[in-house]
Amino acid sequence: MSAAVLDGWKAGTFTGGGLTRPVYRRGSGPGVVVIHEVPGITPKVTAFAQDVVDAGFTVVMPSLVGEPGREVSAGYSLASVARICIASEFTTWATGSTSSVTGFLRELAACSDAGVGAIGMCFSGGFALGMMIDGHVAAPVLSQPSLPFAVGRQRSADLNLSPGDLAVVKERAAAGCEVLGLRFDQDRLVGRRFDSLQRELGDAFIAVEYPSSKKTDHSVVTEQRVEDGVKRVLSFFREKLLV
Repeated sequence: MSAAVLDGWKAGTFTGGGLTRPVYRRGSGPGVVVIHEVPGITPKVTAFAQDVVDAGFTVVMPSLVGEPGREVSAGYSLASVARICIASEFTTWATGSTSSVTGFLRELAACSDAGVGAIGMCFSGGFALGMMIDGHVAAPVLSQPSLPFAVGRQRSADLNLSPGDLAVVKERAAAGCEVLGLRFDQDRLVGRRFDSLQRELGDAFIAVEYPSSKKTDHSVVTEQRVEDGVKRVLSFFREKLLV
């Protein structure tokens, strides 16, 4: 682990949903769970998490795969994708199924006495939806949600939720829990999920799309960071949590 990248973050572990993972905490104020993208908690993921801290929140950042603090590289990214593909807690190919890691994330969010925010990115982009089902998450953000892998029409539209969990998410959305989504408009990894979110959640889904400058644009708040996207996320957290 690169100590410099996570300097000032309190390191610990958390057990929930049958999993134990490293967790990093920092800040004060309402809680926000920041769930990293592939390949792990990189310097740019940490920089975004620090922006959330600086905006007045306590960030809880679990490490699900990879080496916390390590820089992005092609080999490192491929190794993390391979880990995700074989790990039972991530539903990478099946449709109509909720990744079991959301049980861990829901218990992590439940440690706060008040409603919390959550943002997932890339493979974790849809996890904030699964975190909605027990009522703790009041500000869910989906940044470039990419599971299950968008291979084929059905998978590209799937929301990584079981029918029962989707029904609960729709109930919460109908009751006023808005969901913020961000992506680059030509990002094939997101597939047709934004269409599904708009169909299932209606006006409760707030879609924010940015023009792709190149085909590899993917990570809205980290590697290909869009400052307006970061501001939209922070504003959403402030509106929903700083009451």
